[in-house]
Amino acid sequence: MLKVGLTGGVACGKSTLARLLCDLGAAVCDADLVVRELYRGGGPGARAVDALFGPGLLTEDGSVDRAALAALVLADPTARRRLEEAIHPLVRDWLAAWVGPLEHSPDPPAVAVVEAALLVETGYYSEYHRLVVVTAPAPVRRARALASGWDPRAFERVLAAQADDAAREKVADYLVANNGDEAALKTAAERLWQALLGDARLLSAGKPLPPRRITF
Repeated sequence: MLKVGLTGGVACGKSTLARLLCDLGAAVCDADLVVRELYRGGGPGARAVDALFGPGLLTEDGSVDRAALAALVLADPTARRRLEEAIHPLVRDWLAAWVGPLEHSPDPPAVAVVEAALLVETGYYSEYHRLVVVTAPAPVRRARALASGWDPRAFERVLAAQADDAAREKVADYLVANNGDEAALKTAAERLWQALLGDARLLSAGKPLPPRRITF
């Protein structure tokens, strides 16, 4: 089974690409949904937030107030670093618990994709056979974010907290330029899917994966 990391900056379209790959046959796990589960009342993520910052960031049911937490960590780099040090290992363990049984199941998928925003920043991208990076010009990303309801200042803070495109592209195997509409992205996803299936066949045959730097 080919394990693929999928990442990109805020509002680049990585979730849309993940959905398209799922439609084509990939098994997909969204790290943001994993965090939501960890932040549920009584969950390990909620307990970590309580231990780090106190109960003021928890709702009545004990789950994490994600908006309040985001406001705190985006304004305080030290708080963000402390949160990442506590939460990233939990996410990593969760993803490993998803990938492992899938890989060793009687009929594993040819390709499993983990969508996560900070694969490059954390260095976790190295745990995957291939890294796919979605890109889009900053003005396009900003327009998409604001159209979906983002506060402009929050968007700029998230943008500043993430790696820049050059850092992600430097370690990418496949780049997907999401500069147009969803129809164009679907075409790119189909071409990417064929490349990933080719990689999966090589892996299944016990052959090494050749270096890649392909843009779709």
